Amino acid sequence: QVQLVESGGGLVQAGGSLRLSCTASGSIFSINSMGWYRQAPEKQRELVAQITSGGSTNYADSVKGRFTISRDNAKNTVYLQMNSLKPEDTGVYYCRAVVLSGYQQPAYQYWGQGTQVTVSS
Repeated sequence: QVQLVESGGGLVQAGGSLRLSCTASGSIFSINSMGWYRQAPEKQRELVAQITSGGSTNYADSVKGRFTISRDNAKNTVYLQMNSLKPEDTGVYYCRAVVLSGYQQPAYQYWGQGTQVTVSS
């Protein structure tokens, strides 16, 4: 089993910054992609940003230029630096990781419990 623990959410005024962290632990051989998703009230969960083990990234158009995803492979940790936050960034942010638990084993996705980000206007 693999556990993802997120931290760093909170309440911030528009224009402010927050940094989210997510650390994976448990039965981990390697981690392929790691990413952040968010879900606003009454909306579907959407991709915010993701990063591969090699460092390739992609972002939702709505956060490009404001958010930066990074990862520390040695610590099995992914970060999301969020700058110039807007009220529409409000939601629960979930960490996702695609993990292999052994050599030539299938990969499974795991989700964190979510952390609330609230941006006030």
